[in-house]
Amino acid sequence: MIRALDETGLDAKYLELEMTESMLMRDVDQAIAIMKELQALGIQFAIDDFGTGYSSLSALKNLPVARLKIDQSFVRNLADDENDRSIAAAVISLGQKLNMRVIAEGVETDDQLAFLRESRCDEIQGYHFSKPIEPGAIEDLLKHQAQRR
Repeated sequence: MIRALDETGLDAKYLELEMTESMLMRDVDQAIAIMKELQALGIQFAIDDFGTGYSSLSALKNLPVARLKIDQSFVRNLADDENDRSIAAAVISLGQKLNMRVIAEGVETDDQLAFLRESRCDEIQGYHFSKPIEPGAIEDLLKHQAQRR
């Protein structure tokens, strides 16, 4: 990791590593130690697919994590499933109270977007906004978006 930063010249503050909750829970103490070393360099961390593994709240509060990503399996049925709405709202609240930014993954509909905005989710990503695109097409996409405003 450090060698890659040195070779590319990338400032560590621009690097965010995503790890799944289940990967972190394999050896929490070791994960925390490694993450704190890398965090001291400026690297940030996100927990991806949150809610699909077996995380411990005591472990979560000790992990040096900047972002919590709500798995799309909870986002998919927000319009129809009260349990998914409750889980999503709870994760948003929990993450924010632990000073993490919360990202909802897999947003595809206006109803999902409305619920997440109402719940004050920090960031929202998914096909509702754009399907994955090639790096060279990003400039065209941004120009098109600017013209729509």
